[in-house]
Amino acid sequence: MNIEIRPYQNSDKQELLDILRLNVPTYFAQEEANDLAEYLDHHLDLYYVALDGSRIIGAAGINRNFDTESAALSWGFLHPDYHRKGAGSLLLKHRLGILTNDSRIKHIQVRTSQVVYRFFEKHNFTLTEVQKDYWAEGLDMYVMRYQL
Repeated sequence: MNIEIRPYQNSDKQELLDILRLNVPTYFAQEEANDLAEYLDHHLDLYYVALDGSRIIGAAGINRNFDTESAALSWGFLHPDYHRKGAGSLLLKHRLGILTNDSRIKHIQVRTSQVVYRFFEKHNFTLTEVQKDYWAEGLDMYVMRYQL
């Protein structure tokens, strides 16, 4: 596996929506595909696509708020064929590298679910809040913080 990470391009949108749908219902609720489309069209800050050769295998983003010196990791997901093979860690390390080298950022947060939060724990995120059935019934929100 030779993973490359590059900035998102508008032409990636449909393929990413298709990959997200492959992760429903285990990792995402069905209605979140519409939320991702809205995000890609209107709320991007920094967003990256992971490729294995020329094949798009996933994506992950960053939304920064310089007024609060904070950043949120957003919309990270992979094609199911690439789960638990290191691609998610590469995308996470790519984003953390950008943020830890930006002196304007003092706090990093991610909102995830009970299905994925242990992945972030392995990468030094700490659980700060849980909201039951936040994303959908059976998908709780886990708010986690990364210490810089």
